[in-house]
Amino acid sequence: MAQLRIALAQTNPVVGDIAGNAETLVEWTRRAAGRGAHLVVFPEMFLTGYPAEDLVLRSSFAEASIATLSEVAARLAGEGLGDLPVVVGYLDRADLAPRVGQPKGAPLDAAAVLYRGKVVAKSAKHHLPNYGVFDEYRYFVRGDRLPIFRLHGVDVAVALCEDLWQEGGPVSVVAEAGAGLLVVPNGSPYETNKDDVRLELCARRAREAGCALAYVNMVGGQDELVFDGDSLVVDASGALVARASQFREELFVTDLELPEAAAEPGELGEPRHEAYDAHDGTVITVERVLLSAAPVEPYEPEPPVVAERLDDLAEIYQALVTGVRDYVRKNGFKSVILGLSGGIDSALTATIAADAIGPERVHTVLMPSRYSSDHSITDAEELVRRQGVHAQVVPIADIVSAFEKEIGLTGLAAENLQARVRGMLLMSLSNEHGHLVLTTGNKSELATGYSTLYGDSAGGYAPIKDVLKSVVWKLSEWRNAQPGRPPIPENSITKEPSAELRPDQRDTDSLPPYEVLDALLRDYVEGDMGRDELVAAGHDPELVTKVIRLVDLAEYKRRQYPPGPKITPKNFGRDRRLPITNRWRERL
Repeated sequence: MAQLRIALAQTNPVVGDIAGNAETLVEWTRRAAGRGAHLVVFPEMFLTGYPAEDLVLRSSFAEASIATLSEVAARLAGEGLGDLPVVVGYLDRADLAPRVGQPKGAPLDAAAVLYRGKVVAKSAKHHLPNYGVFDEYRYFVRGDRLPIFRLHGVDVAVALCEDLWQEGGPVSVVAEAGAGLLVVPNGSPYETNKDDVRLELCARRAREAGCALAYVNMVGGQDELVFDGDSLVVDASGALVARASQFREELFVTDLELPEAAAEPGELGEPRHEAYDAHDGTVITVERVLLSAAPVEPYEPEPPVVAERLDDLAEIYQALVTGVRDYVRKNGFKSVILGLSGGIDSALTATIAADAIGPERVHTVLMPSRYSSDHSITDAEELVRRQGVHAQVVPIADIVSAFEKEIGLTGLAAENLQARVRGMLLMSLSNEHGHLVLTTGNKSELATGYSTLYGDSAGGYAPIKDVLKSVVWKLSEWRNAQPGRPPIPENSITKEPSAELRPDQRDTDSLPPYEVLDALLRDYVEGDMGRDELVAAGHDPELVTKVIRLVDLAEYKRRQYPPGPKITPKNFGRDRRLPITNRWRERL
C-alpha cells in the first residue's frame, strides 16, 4: 500500500472572473502545499465559474479559459508549487469541424492535470445532463477520455460530475483500466436531501470502480443555484472515510492508504493510450501519464474528519443565506432593502438578509395603509428592535388616495394599487441609494398567482421564492430556536396570515389552509402530476380543479418574478419551463 495526502479545494468561484479564480487556485494550492498535500483537486469549471451558460459559446471567453490554464500552470511552477499536481475544471474546445446542431465552437466541460509548469493531461465530461436546471447539450460536446496519472506509485483517474451519476462512460471503465483512486470534480447544486443521495451514489461508484473515490464540490451561490460543498471521500468498499462541511469554503485534507499500481508506468511525460468499451455505445480512451513512480516515505497520517451534518431545516436555511450573500457580494451591492409588513414572509426575508450580510446593511421600510392593523406595525417595529436593521416609516394612505382621485379603481384593482405604490417606493429608494430590493413572496403565493406585478413582485432578488408557506413557518420557528435572542416576533409567526389590502382580509378567504395547499402544490408543481393522478393521490377533487386553474393562469406573473435560490427538486425558474401562451388545460 502507498500513502497519499489529498486536498479537496471546496471553493466558491465567480462566473466570468477567470483571472480572480486563477488567483484563488494559486493561493489554495499554496495552502495545500503548506498542509503537506500530494494532490489538490478543484471543482468542475472552476476557472470560469459554473454554470457559465451562453458565455461558453463566445470564442473570447473560451480562449481566455484555455490561455489562463497554461499560464497558471507555469505560474505554479514559477512560485515553487510545480511538484504538487493540481486537478482543475475549466472550459476547453474540441477540435471539431462546425456542423448543424453542434454548440458554437464545440465547447468542452473539461478538467486538466497541471504539473511542473505544464498541462500534462486533459479530460472532458462524457455524459451531458439535459434535465432539471441543466442545459449541457446546448453548451457542450461530449468527451471520450479518461486520464489516469501515476502519482507516488498510485494510479489516479479523473472523471467529471455527471459521469458519476450516469451508467456507462468513463467511470464504467475505471475498474477494468485499474486505478487506486478516482477523483471527481463537481458543480452539483443543492436541493433538499441531496446529500444523502450523493453519499449513496459515491459509495456505489467506488464499489463498481474497485477503488477509493474523492468527490469535490463547489460551494456558494450563482443566481438561482446554490452549491453546498459537502465534499467527501469513500474507500473502495464504499465506506465513508471523510466528509467536508456544508455551505462553507474549506481546504479539506485527507490521508489515504491506496494500492500501489502493478503495471509498468512507462516513460515520464509520454502518455500511453488504450481503448475501452464504455458500455453505453461509445469507446473511452484511457490516457496514462507518469508523474512519479516511487511511493512517498511513510508518514504519520492526520485523523480523517467527518463534519457534522446539518438537519433538514438548518440545511435549507443555510442555502437561502448563502444564495442571498453571494448574490449581493458577487453583483457588487453594498446593501439591501425590503418592505417590512409585520407578517411572516417579510420577517423571515429580513432575518435571512441580516444573517447573510449583517443587519447594518439591511434597510427596511414600513408602509402602513388604511387597512394595516396595529399589530402589523408593532410587530414590524419589534423585529427592527430585535435585529438592529435600519427602518423608516412611509405611510401610503395619502399616496394611494392621490392615485384614486385621478382614476377610479375598485375591488382587486384597488387592492393591487396599494401593492404597486409600495413597490414603487422601494424601487425609488433603491435608485436613490443603490440598495438591492428583496421581494418577500413565497412559493405558495407565486404558484397560485397571489402576487401583484410591479407591486410585491418588484425587486432584484427573491430569497424565499422556492419556499412553500408551510416551510416559511417552520424555518422561522427553527431560526428563533437557535442560540441568542429570537429575531422574529412570536406574533408574526402565530397570527393568521393576511395581505391587509381590504378590511378584515385573510388568506383563507380564497385559499385552503397552507398545509393542504402546499401538499397539493408539491404534487402538481414539483411532481408534474395531472388532475387524475392528483385525485388518486388523495387530494380533494374540487380543490384540485381550483388550484390547477390558479397555477396555470399565473405563469405570466412568474416569468417576470426576480430570481431566487433553488432549494426544491423543481423551482419556478430554471427547473420549470412552461409556455405562457398555452391552451392546454388538465381535464377539470
